[in-house]
Amino acid sequence: MSILEYSFFTYSALAVLLTAIATGLIGSYVVVRRMVFIAGGVTHSSFAGLGLGFFLGQSPLLYAMIAAILSGLGVEVVADRGKVREDSAIAAVWSLGMAIGVLFTFMTPGYTPGLNAFLFGNILLISRLDLIMLGTFVAVSIPAIMYFYNPLLLVSFDPEYGRTRGLNVRLYRVALMVWICIGIVLSIRVMGIMMLMSMLTLPQMTINLFTSNFKKLLIGSSVLSILSGICALIGSYVLNLPTGAFSILLLTIVFVVAKGTRTLSQRRLAQQ
Repeated sequence: MSILEYSFFTYSALAVLLTAIATGLIGSYVVVRRMVFIAGGVTHSSFAGLGLGFFLGQSPLLYAMIAAILSGLGVEVVADRGKVREDSAIAAVWSLGMAIGVLFTFMTPGYTPGLNAFLFGNILLISRLDLIMLGTFVAVSIPAIMYFYNPLLLVSFDPEYGRTRGLNVRLYRVALMVWICIGIVLSIRVMGIMMLMSMLTLPQMTINLFTSNFKKLLIGSSVLSILSGICALIGSYVLNLPTGAFSILLLTIVFVVAKGTRTLSQRRLAQQ
């Protein structure tokens, strides 16, 4: 318990808690809408904004958020009109974002010490402003999801039926994409660009093994993300390991065990 006396550990614990809730909520919509590769494209295209921010000497997070939203909406519009295949558009955005980010980073004079934190995550660099932004995002997201639960459910599972009910599906899809992009960028500082996709999918995949109820998926994936994050934070303090990578490793182990347990139980039921 003595580690709680350190302010950096308190900041880290709050960051893990808020990021786990954010990725648990975002990842649930990403998985049910089969947007995993779109989320991956958005995550990596945000690197263009990071590079531009470093080059201009301004907030990399702000430019990363703008780049993520523009890329996400771009893929959504292109896929909706059907002129370009969705997977092709994602691949183009993914590669272009990384290429632009590399070019701007290369042109930035001097050394960019915060770059590795965005690529691989560094929970020790979490600031009070990061916590405020994450806390605001979570505080707004939870009541918004509760209020718009049914329309978002229709948009995610049956948009055609939503249109017949007079629902503005395009508006909801745009709002959902912007929300996902903002949450992804705010989570990058903790998890890093390279590992954020796993955080958006592994908890949901694990919970989905035991339930198909969307409310349970939202709650269960958030709880699992919180537990893995806290365990990873304590484990990284004891073992001197990166928290983000350790968290992904724990989630992978939990998924493998859960999958094996479910397979064995199904075989036993089939034999009976």
